[in-house]
Amino acid sequence: MKKLSLLAAILLYSASVSANGIDALKAFIADTKTAQASFTQTVLDKSGVTKQQTSGTMAFSRPGKFRWSYQKPYEQIIVGDGSKIYLYDVDLEQVTIKQLGQALGSSPAALLAGDNEIEKFYVLADAGSHDGLTWLTATPKDKEGSFNQILMGFNQRTLAEMKIRDNFGLTTVLKLSHLERNPKLPASTFKFTPPAGVDVISDGK
Repeated sequence: MKKLSLLAAILLYSASVSANGIDALKAFIADTKTAQASFTQTVLDKSGVTKQQTSGTMAFSRPGKFRWSYQKPYEQIIVGDGSKIYLYDVDLEQVTIKQLGQALGSSPAALLAGDNEIEKFYVLADAGSHDGLTWLTATPKDKEGSFNQILMGFNQRTLAEMKIRDNFGLTTVLKLSHLERNPKLPASTFKFTPPAGVDVISDGK
């Protein structure tokens, strides 16, 4: 399964492990304007068998701007510039463009780069401590989306692990490293121009 699930792994935050999961998320929203990190991503099937492994880097600037660069094994870039989302598949030489709009609020990206109204789109619940981490679950209120639950595991002040469970029985596990909070990021980080010669597919709005 080569293709990556759009925005499936666009989730990251740091917060205090001493607080419960909901307090940790709210602290992140209040304290983190920008961030950047490296990540590894693993997709598991219903039986827990690995179907795909990828790695790359990410950055975000709240609200609404983010960049995910998948480097191995297939190169892919996802950029949100505050009004549109660009998905560039290098191998396919194809760029897909979508309006950001309400899609950000009801997608996993909202927990990363959205505004402060997280509970408008998610039901939040503490999920206890296990595997050395303190966990939170976020269940989307929009039942028409492609995923049904997000689990977030904290280690001290950093989100150490994410698990995104979709409606097709797949689980995407995201692990972060070298997280930097509130770095100064150039405006060019969140701008994208389709390369010459690629196919461009747009929603036309």
